[in-house]
Amino acid sequence: MSRVLAIDVGGTTIKAAVTDAGGARVASAAVPTPRGDAAVGAVAALGRRLIAAAGPVTAAGVLLPGIVDPDRRMGVYSANVGWSDLEFGGPLDDAWRVPVGVGHDVTWAGRAEGATGAAREASDFAFVALGTGISAAIMSGGRMLARPGAQPGELGHVVVRHGGPPCSCGARGCLEAIASARAIAAAYGVASAREVFLAAADDAGARRVIKDATDALADGLALLVALVAPQRIILGGGLSLAGAALAEPVARALAGRVRVQPVPDVVLAAHGDQAGLAGAALLARGGHP
Repeated sequence: MSRVLAIDVGGTTIKAAVTDAGGARVASAAVPTPRGDAAVGAVAALGRRLIAAAGPVTAAGVLLPGIVDPDRRMGVYSANVGWSDLEFGGPLDDAWRVPVGVGHDVTWAGRAEGATGAAREASDFAFVALGTGISAAIMSGGRMLARPGAQPGELGHVVVRHGGPPCSCGARGCLEAIASARAIAAAYGVASAREVFLAAADDAGARRVIKDATDALADGLALLVALVAPQRIILGGGLSLAGAALAEPVARALAGRVRVQPVPDVVLAAHGDQAGLAGAALLARGGHP
């Protein structure tokens, strides 16, 4: 298969790339994610723009957040982007005139890490995407946990602090409301989580925000370990770009919380914040690297 179009719809940004048969990027672009139904038109327009720049593609893979129905190619529900029962498949077929696969963003980012990234040797792992939201893809016994109409691994909406800050899902104290990139930035009063990590060397307030977030993340991951016992936990998404400043305190805190199961390795995603695009390209190629 030659060139394919890969699109990863995030809570803040839509990323897109055209990749060749070897996986190299021929063209790439990103735009802000609009809320609600407008997301379909934004994805269609971004795809047309890249195809015009890079030339024809043979297939496309589009990844969506929240609850996704890949068979009907619909975004069933996304609290962060504000849609429900939103059809992507038909409109994108019409826009691009190539076969379009639609899948869950974190599931396919996890598949990419399993195929060519930080989980190549593992048959049991959890890929945890830390960005505007938080979600996990769970590989158990060599099989990715998935079910139409529901999404295993919605770790971001586990309540870890009862009565804590409000979450976009309507609950309070969800992991996503404390440990997502958006929540970390908001807690420190800046535009991005990156600013908080940069400030931490000199500012105790920034360090407190990071500790609150990493402790909450360790609480959520400890629950995941108790239930599915992954050999490895892979931290991905935009927040993973903080590197050891994120992974090391999370690993230490998790080791102090796990009592019954073996403590898993905690590593950073090999694809970094591009795992979604790698997964979208993998989906477009029928699941083959």
